[in-house]
Amino acid sequence: MKAERIKEVNVKMTWKEIVKQRKLILLSLPFVAYVLLFNYVPLVGWVMAFQKYKPKDGFFSSKFVGFDNFEFLFVNNPDFIRVIRNTLAMGVINLILSFAFAIAFALVLNEVVHKGPKKLVQTISYLPHFLSMIIVTGIVRDVLSIDNGIINDIFIKFNLIDKPINFLTIKPLFWWIVGLSNVWKETGWNSIIYLAAITAISPDLYEAASIDGAGRLRKMWNITLPGIKPTIFILLLINVGNVLNAGFEIQYLLGNGLLQPVSQTIDIYVLKYGISQANYSIGTAAGIFKSVVSVILIFLANSSAKAAGEERLF
Repeated sequence: MKAERIKEVNVKMTWKEIVKQRKLILLSLPFVAYVLLFNYVPLVGWVMAFQKYKPKDGFFSSKFVGFDNFEFLFVNNPDFIRVIRNTLAMGVINLILSFAFAIAFALVLNEVVHKGPKKLVQTISYLPHFLSMIIVTGIVRDVLSIDNGIINDIFIKFNLIDKPINFLTIKPLFWWIVGLSNVWKETGWNSIIYLAAITAISPDLYEAASIDGAGRLRKMWNITLPGIKPTIFILLLINVGNVLNAGFEIQYLLGNGLLQPVSQTIDIYVLKYGISQANYSIGTAAGIFKSVVSVILIFLANSSAKAAGEERLF
């Protein structure tokens, strides 16, 4: 009886809070409608993955084929397995490098005492985030070019190589080129949230560490990193679900015939079958696979964080 009363009070309090926050709720409705309209309504198109879809027939008249399209992807099409390998490899490389460089950059930038140089470095590091990927790939091509590319010029100047190397034809290097390009573009932007988390750490901890004789490196290791650990875990959980979103533009723009075995991602595969070959069913099936794997990864990562007693999403 007592438990029922408590539950009833909680419900009343909840509705009271809803009424109290009604203006904010009303303001959020357009954004909720936007997400529903552009993120959830299109999921109706997933039915194409289970059909031999033809645009002229539409959803209701196209022939249902069950899981035949998924069987084609995983059994009759070895190219798709290679595409999964490429996507996963580049996704993991992007995840590791982006986290490592963003955290390291935030830690180093936090140690800069003078505000002028600190703001200048922050501004310069943020700017690449706003560049179009077309511009980024153009810069990467110029840097790696065999004709006056800065990397080849440096290697030749220090006698590391005898003649220029065409880096964009070497398969083992492509994944790392993509990863480092994303690092250059996003490190400054990704570091913002870590810098914000660092500001929440009590200055008293640093003062106490200074009295005990701790240097900058020891403060970073024993105070700053543990202080931002919850933020790191939350961002890691969110980004684990995006590991198969390894990218599309940079692989598509930097790729060529020689690099196709290592450059093609799931998104490019969907473009190839879904648009170029007008095989919408196969393209949709590949997209569903990526979405399902992303959801599974998020739940697995969240469960692992919960078991370890760390911060989690839900």
